Amino acid sequence: MSRIHDRLEALRIQLPEAPKPVAAYVPSVQAGQLVYVSGQIPISDGSILAMGPVPSKTPVEQAIAAARQCGINALAVLNDHLEGDLDRISRIVRLGIFVASDPGFTDQPLVANGASELMLEVFGEAGRHARAAVGSVALPLDAAVEVELIVEVD
Repeated sequence: MSRIHDRLEALRIQLPEAPKPVAAYVPSVQAGQLVYVSGQIPISDGSILAMGPVPSKTPVEQAIAAARQCGINALAVLNDHLEGDLDRISRIVRLGIFVASDPGFTDQPLVANGASELMLEVFGEAGRHARAAVGSVALPLDAAVEVELIVEVD
């Protein structure tokens, strides 16, 4: 088993099947050594874990957990793209986190930490990344959070 898969197992994270696109796009695209993962919403076992704006419909703690699930889904897409060889990931380059937000809500960085901390847990120092945490009026399928990811591969 690979080093990253061992780490996921130690963290008790089981990657789901890579989510399928819900519109006219592909889950990931590789350009040179960079792999771009399309935005992932917090789907688990066929259900969206957090819906509606933060904090009126989705409490902040639930949104943090949803961002983590988005990150797990992004790793599932990468696992599929890299044919199961997550050890090819040399660095997490950038995360883009979008949070459906009520007017006046400004804790998007706190919500984004759900995905950011996951990358650090899984990849260690190579998981440190640039990031944008952005508030949004609404997200696809009324999801509370969406995460996109860029990684460097060997």
